[in-house]
Amino acid sequence: MAERIQDSAMLLEARRTLGSTLLWQGEFSLAHIHLAQTVNLYDQRQHGSLKSLYGGADPGIVCLCELSRVLWFLGYPEQALLKSQSALTLARHQADPFDLGFALIFAAGLHQFRREGRITQEHAEAGIALAREHGFTALLSAGTIRRGWALAEQGHAEEGLQYMQQGLTSRQATGAELAQPYFLALQAEVYGHLGQGDRALTLLSEALAAMHASGEHRLEAELHRLKGELTLQQFKVQGSTLKVENPQSAFRLPPPSGGNPQLDAEACFLKALDVARRQQAKSLELRAAVSLVRLRLYQAQDRAPRNTQHETPATQREGRAMLDEAHTVLSEVYNWFTEGFDTKDLQEAKALLTEAPTVST
Repeated sequence: MAERIQDSAMLLEARRTLGSTLLWQGEFSLAHIHLAQTVNLYDQRQHGSLKSLYGGADPGIVCLCELSRVLWFLGYPEQALLKSQSALTLARHQADPFDLGFALIFAAGLHQFRREGRITQEHAEAGIALAREHGFTALLSAGTIRRGWALAEQGHAEEGLQYMQQGLTSRQATGAELAQPYFLALQAEVYGHLGQGDRALTLLSEALAAMHASGEHRLEAELHRLKGELTLQQFKVQGSTLKVENPQSAFRLPPPSGGNPQLDAEACFLKALDVARRQQAKSLELRAAVSLVRLRLYQAQDRAPRNTQHETPATQREGRAMLDEAHTVLSEVYNWFTEGFDTKDLQEAKALLTEAPTVST
């Protein structure tokens, strides 16, 4: 309708709404098209007053923030950072407290995706200060959760969990449901790092249920990957990135159900890879590939020191082939990237690519 009547303000809001919805649904390429077009349409003098009509933050700031997230999912962490910085610059220029608070909390979210604890905390705390001063309840709760994650990332997990629970309780009291899978997954990750796998898996189950109920699929791949990590941890299988107390062999401690936690985790990682590829979410595909290679490495290392007289050459070849296959998967997605090589995800991938061939040869 906006295109038919040539109303730029309506067109901007329509594309912004569509782009945002596609982002939350995990349709990142389509979201990128609409949000990028919205940023190009935006003129502060012409459209700056739209927030008073439609509510929320300035539409230009909103689009820059959401475009930054889309770019991160698509595998462009540096371009994502530039868009986030542009949103902060615009918000500071306009000097509106809500606009600036919104941009700060979104920037904290982007840096959380990039796994940068210190700067996540800095942006979150700046946003929290504005939210408290002006009574922006939604921004306050979102900032508090991210501040908690940032503290945990920097080694203060117990304190961080207190803030995360405080923020989640505040959000739930308002009836807010958007981003619930994301915030629950953040909390599950921290519990995992503390070695509390049961609690972490419970929260992750809630996150997956919320995802299916709402259709919010933007982090579906990451939820499956984290489930795999927590499965390894719960049954004390070495190979998880999370804390494993008194690790056992991946081949000697099946879960009470009689299944194999190694195979269950592998299925989760493969599911994460499949979802990420379908969504063209290169950043999440990279994480899933890293988890898969790390598991295969531990499998190979677990087999190496044991008495190999019971292993046939065919079995040994099969093990090497599985590791080589995972290595190829990781190598292909890592080599796709053209930026962001200073981020933790890409640094870990590079380290694994260096380590993995020494085990498979």
